[in-house]
Amino acid sequence: MPNPFFAAFLLAIEAQKVIELRLVRIAWGGAEGQAEIVSMVGEKVLAAMEATNTLMAGGSAGQVVARYRELVADNAQRLTA
Repeated sequence: MPNPFFAAFLLAIEAQKVIELRLVRIAWGGAEGQAEIVSMVGEKVLAAMEATNTLMAGGSAGQVVARYRELVADNAQRLTA
């Protein structure tokens, strides 16, 4: 995507949907809610480590945003299934 600010804007919008879906699942509680919390924390740690590695290896912020958008899309698909 040529404009990194537009990609970051899209990421923010897409992430809001995943946040909504996760909050609903957590609010319902039970084993699924607990599993979502554990999954969410683990995913965030791994994504941050991956972003750090990308930047330390000379990658761009655009690459990091693109990867985050992939991860957000995967979560949106999983949560709406």
